[in-house]
Amino acid sequence: MTEFKNIRIEIADRIGELSIDREDKHNVLNSAVISELKKALLELEEADIRVLIITGSGDKSFVAGADVAEMKELSMSEAREFSRDGHQLMQQVEEFPRPVIAAVNGYCLGGGNELMMACDLAVASQEAVFGQPETGLGIIAGYGGTQRLARLVGVRKAKELLYTGRKIDAEKALELGLINEIVEHHQVKDRARELAREIAGQAPIALKLTKEAVNFGLEEGVEKGDSYEINAFALCFGTEDQKKGLQAFLNKENIEFQGR
Repeated sequence: MTEFKNIRIEIADRIGELSIDREDKHNVLNSAVISELKKALLELEEADIRVLIITGSGDKSFVAGADVAEMKELSMSEAREFSRDGHQLMQQVEEFPRPVIAAVNGYCLGGGNELMMACDLAVASQEAVFGQPETGLGIIAGYGGTQRLARLVGVRKAKELLYTGRKIDAEKALELGLINEIVEHHQVKDRARELAREIAGQAPIALKLTKEAVNFGLEEGVEKGDSYEINAFALCFGTEDQKKGLQAFLNKENIEFQGR
């Protein structure tokens, strides 16, 4: 695994943990961080992991946004590339072939909120703060915020948050369906690991196909999504995991899935 300047990667018990390591800058995203994240995700696709956790270093910020100092000097053409780069990263996270959990340990704003939304699940600290404050800076969300927020919380509420730039606390984020659960501030990463271990115990091929089916249906609609699910369901019956899993259920036995 490559050693990176701005991120840290740890792998244990088939769970990968990717931390953005810019605590002194509130883990904000700039071009260098995005480039490293994209490369790391490609390497992690080949690693022996079943779940990936994404978090921020320290205990104050998940990711407090994109780097305003870098954005301030961009021309229109440079801004287009800056946005396209971020979109590619979020797409990589969304399409990562294993479940991805965001461990939100503090400020989760702008590009950080967009990164969290690209993950499959989100566990948040009770002190976490969420929002898309871009309109207050004279810009709009540039890493998929206008698209994923509406899909997660509904069009009306998404427009309200995007138009006002309002920040919300973890309780409101949970109420809106933006996150999955809230835990004590010092427990957020441990809870994400606990959830990751629970997921890692399920059949890896089935998890991958489930993620693909959900994402495909959201993009293409229910009718095409149903067809995708039918085919994915059938594919499971060509795996060892399916054969051993169903037999173990009938025998009331536990099983350790091999991903074959």
